[in-house]
Order: sequence, then C-alpha cells, then structure tokens
Amino acid sequence: KAVEDARKTIADFLGARTEEIYFTGGGSESDNWGLKATADAYANKGKHIITSKIEHHAILHTCEYLEKKGFEVTYLDVDEYGFVSPKAVEDAIKDNTILISIMTANNEIGTVEPIKEIAEIAKKHRVIFHTDAVQAIGHMKIDLQDLGVDLLSLSAHKFHGPKGVGMLYIRNGIRIDNLIHGGGQERGKRAATENLAGIAGLAKALELATENLDENIEHAKKMRNRLIEGIRKNIPYCRLNGPEDEGRLCNNVNFSFQYVEGESILMMLD
Repeated sequence: KAVEDARKTIADFLGARTEEIYFTGGGSESDNWGLKATADAYANKGKHIITSKIEHHAILHTCEYLEKKGFEVTYLDVDEYGFVSPKAVEDAIKDNTILISIMTANNEIGTVEPIKEIAEIAKKHRVIFHTDAVQAIGHMKIDLQDLGVDLLSLSAHKFHGPKGVGMLYIRNGIRIDNLIHGGGQERGKRAATENLAGIAGLAKALELATENLDENIEHAKKMRNRLIEGIRKNIPYCRLNGPEDEGRLCNNVNFSFQYVEGESILMMLD
C-alpha cells in the first residue's frame, strides 16, 4: 500500500499516470534501463541513437556500451552556453534512428535544454525520446503531459530524498525490455525486492520539493544572481559558464578563472 500510495503521489506531481511510474535503484539505473532496454526492444527497426556530448556519464558510458553491441551513436555538439540545437537534433535523424536522449538540465553548468521542442521533433519523426531529468526535478517545473517525452529518469537524492532510489517514467504505449530479470515486481518490468523506505522517502521529498516550488525557485535565483554579481564585481579574469539567467537552473553557478590553477583556488577556499 505504501508503494502504491507513493506511486500515486509521484504521478500526480509529475502529471503522469500511476502505471507509467517505475521505481529503480537511482538515476544511473534509470538511464541505463531507458537506453539499453529501448535499444533492445526497437533494434529490429534500426540501430541509430542520438545524444549530446554534455550528457551525464550514466548516458555517455551506456551509449559507448551500445556502440560495442553494434549500435551507431551520434553525439551532438552544443553552443557556447551549453544549449543543444533542436535543428541539429532533427538534422541528425535518419531512417534507422530509434532513440534520442537529451538531458533536461546540465549537471555542471546548469543549462536548461529545449526539451519540449525536441520532444515535438522526435514525435514528428516517430522516434522515442528519453530525458535525464535527475538535475532538474525539484529545481524547475516538470509537467510530463506538457513536456511530451516518452521516458524520463530521476533520482531522489537530488531533491533531498534518500540515496539509492530513483524512478523511470515510461509513457503508456512505449515498448521497453527489462534491465533486471527475476521476480515480478514493478508489474513484471523490474525485478528486485522494493526499497520500501526509499520509495516512501522519494515520494515525500518530491511532495516537499514541489509544495512551494515557485517561492523556492525565486529564492534560489536571488541567491544565485547575488553570487554571480559579487564574483564578477570583486574577482578579475572570471567567466560565467552557461547562460546568463533565462535558460539556467535556479540553483547553479559555474565560473572559470584565468591565470590560476584549480588546486590553488581550492586551497584558498579552505
């Protein structure tokens, strides 16, 4: 009952159906499952996958694994602010393209990608679209009905939930193979005894993270912008990486500093 209550809570907050929510052991497992199992399920249609060069290693290393299995992967460049061009995605689609995976927001420089636009392109070309939203959940609004993606990964610890538990959203109608075989848990799609405490914690953390989301975003943005302004004003030879304001996660600041070693900065910050 606790697992199913948690599933309903999460589905309601994300704008999904309860039967589209599958619990996993974390974001990396969700990414692996989303890519490997989709690749296997649709291999008879084609073996071409599109992703970007700035994805998390859970995506990039999985793509490298799939390349060894005979799949072809196109790694798209991004612009100087970290944005993936929807046109570049569309131009990369071929007759045998079966899967596109672009992260919702970058985990290092905070760039929020044009996911909705890319999802529309994927749908037009009948290509399955996965997004790694691990960095985004809890820091921006996510409505799966509006976003239009087929698969979405998240991890509880990124919004103050417990470590070692995550989720994969699989839109109804998407055929996906199992990653873990064994028992009949998660409606026969993901074997392993459910991490009950973790699942309950994930649901509660998501509830708390989305309860006052607009206020939290505005508060984080003010602190973020104050930090950016202070660094630029007081420290010479610095460069903000990623977009200025719009298109940047509310809780992300990333700077590079010229003429100084990274280790020196770390020691001076001690």
